[in-house]
Amino acid sequence: MKDIWTVKYKPKKLDDIAGNEFSINTLKKILKSNNLPHLIFQGPVNSGKSSTAFALANELYGKHYENNFTYFNASDFFDQGKRYLVRDRRFARIIGTQDPKKIRMSVLSIFKQIINEYASMRPIDSDYKIIFIDDAQSLDSSSQQALRRIMEKYTSTCRFILSTTQPSKLIQPLKSRGLRLFFTYVTEKELKNYIQPIAENEDIQFTEDGLEALWYVSRGNISRALTTTQIAYLHSKDEDTNISLQDIYEAVLNEIPEKENIDQLFSAAVNKDIDTARKIIDNLLIESGFSGYEILESLYDVAVESGDNDLKVADMVKKIAEIDFHMLDAANARIQLEYLITDLY
Repeated sequence: MKDIWTVKYKPKKLDDIAGNEFSINTLKKILKSNNLPHLIFQGPVNSGKSSTAFALANELYGKHYENNFTYFNASDFFDQGKRYLVRDRRFARIIGTQDPKKIRMSVLSIFKQIINEYASMRPIDSDYKIIFIDDAQSLDSSSQQALRRIMEKYTSTCRFILSTTQPSKLIQPLKSRGLRLFFTYVTEKELKNYIQPIAENEDIQFTEDGLEALWYVSRGNISRALTTTQIAYLHSKDEDTNISLQDIYEAVLNEIPEKENIDQLFSAAVNKDIDTARKIIDNLLIESGFSGYEILESLYDVAVESGDNDLKVADMVKKIAEIDFHMLDAANARIQLEYLITDLY
């Protein structure tokens, strides 16, 4: 139990990826053709985009894939800025200081220089290398334009994989440079088939209601399902190795983003108190750092458990589902959430 299960059971090859059959099969065909294009992975958080990129690199380059595979997170660059740059040893030679206040170059300039240098390096024992940029929606227009030019310049020796939860934030010239593959959460059957072997390997068993509860709280998010299972196991370890509904319930109690604020947000939506609702949304997004998807999931839970009649609950769930769909391409989660609370009840 030393390892976090999301790391311990990280897929090593494409066949280990659960769900997303169309995208995975497409990548398998591309590998056989030995003609990998630039790729754009799009889908919600924890839908398998990063795991697929690492598995793809492992199949291409073997156990020493790090020699030809470079990972960058765009949100680290542009959300954390210079505080992040001084912590990453890869950038020490370029910035030349460990004091963020002494960095004279802009973050954009450093980003362009870093990507340009890594892309220009020749691959080792391969025709091309891969640069994987996660959270690509954090790139501003200038950095995307610079990235587009770098992709064009080094296309013979370097392939880029961009991963994003908000494809609408990518400029069209950048999107047109890559093959777009879509990722989503897995089905109930796929989740259970994935979790059961892991449970057996860890010497634990699910009760029937425990497995149903795990599906209910994860809704196909494998990362969340693994984390919840591990927490539930740790809580029940002293007593037995059976994970029940109660164990899952206790495991997720602390995962709900500021339940009191979510309850207040739902109440404000019911009462059409838009000003209060907007303040709560700002607090959850900016102060507490929760994503739009996390807030949406919690609102769904509150709506289902609200005690309203079935028709009203169904209407609210339908509206939440519509916002969930639109949020995939939304440039701003706050706008989508504000729209929802004006029309939820």
